[in-house]
Formats: sequence, C-alpha cells, structure tokens
Amino acid sequence: MKSLPRRVTAWTLRLLYEDRAQDLIEYALMASAVAVAAGAFMPPVANQLSAIFSKVADLAGRTPG
Repeated sequence: MKSLPRRVTAWTLRLLYEDRAQDLIEYALMASAVAVAAGAFMPPVANQLSAIFSKVADLAGRTPG
C-alpha cells in the first residue's frame, strides 16, 4: 500500500493533468453567464434565476467533500 504523501501527490498530479471534466465546467460557467445576462435584460426571469441559483448553492453546500 502506498503511503499517504504518495497517494496525495498522485491524486494532485492526476487532478492537475486530467482535463476530462474541464469542458463540463466551462459549459456550466457559460450557461451561468448567459442566465445572468438574461436576468439582467428580462426582469421577470431574474426572480426565477435567483431561485434556481439559490437551490444550486444550497445543494452544493450540503455536498460532503
């Protein structure tokens, strides 16, 4: 079994060089930017977007890890 420092180092290197999830994060950021812009130009949509972002923040806060 590998020692803890070796496992942490291996995990860190894998995290730095693995780019499979990078596209997903970029799409999520782009969708968020479009949603914020839509909310800015369409005030009735702003309340719905606020509720959605609040739910996402709540779920992200409850996620362990």
